[in-house]
Amino acid sequence: MSSIPEFAELLADTNQSAVHLEMRDAYYSNPRFEAWQNGERIDWDDRPFWWRPFHQDIADAVARGVSVRRARVVSEPVTDYIRWEHYQTRANVEAGEQVRWLPRHRAWDLLLPGADLWIFDGRLMRVHHFSGAGEWISKELCDDPAVVDRHAAAFEQVWERAVPHDQYEVK
Repeated sequence: MSSIPEFAELLADTNQSAVHLEMRDAYYSNPRFEAWQNGERIDWDDRPFWWRPFHQDIADAVARGVSVRRARVVSEPVTDYIRWEHYQTRANVEAGEQVRWLPRHRAWDLLLPGADLWIFDGRLMRVHHFSGAGEWISKELCDDPAVVDRHAAAFEQVWERAVPHDQYEVK
């Protein structure tokens, strides 16, 4: 596929489910992560401060009946980046996402994808490519049913084994 739609467009075209598998322990740095590292915390009562267009896209999808699930496979002890992600995941949950965490040592016997991905309605997969340092490189789409099905099965194995966000304690 030559032109890759933005995430918001893909989610807007989703009718039943969107699942996201995250495999990395660190991603590119950003101002919100850096602020957290410097001791700044989110005032959860100030929703306009932390609510992003992404959260609204998720909330809109959930409101129309789309199940949105995110699973993160993480090493323990967790990196500072994962500690921050865990902290700020409250925003994802408030938008309507279901989020689970799977410690990497509990995933050793699973065959997992080599990249982060989103799967929309079990038919279209958006793969995210990062450098070793966590910098964004590129994205691609895959609509090959056999490939998407394999990745969806891998996600479901992670999801079944993972710990719900409100029960996962960062270590």
